[in-house]
Amino acid sequence: MKAEKIYGLILNFIFINCIEKQIVKIIDSIRHFFELRGFDVSSRLADALGMRATNVRLFFIYISFVTVGLSFGIYLTLAFLLRLKDMIYTKRSSVFDL
Repeated sequence: MKAEKIYGLILNFIFINCIEKQIVKIIDSIRHFFELRGFDVSSRLADALGMRATNVRLFFIYISFVTVGLSFGIYLTLAFLLRLKDMIYTKRSSVFDL
């Protein structure tokens, strides 16, 4: 009985290890595909616009920071307006609460 459990555990370990290797191989091939074609985007765009690829990459980096900053600013503005609305339109129970 004990030998069968050990044998089953060994087979299970080998099976899981084999599946993990296949998953890692698939993920590496997907990553390799996107690395080959993804890093070429800014250089192709730079060639089409007639500028250097580093300037295009810097533009994308700056634009990403600007969009994050704008969304955070909009969030803070809306939170402020909601708090202001709650302060203005508070429910009063009687006339003497003024």
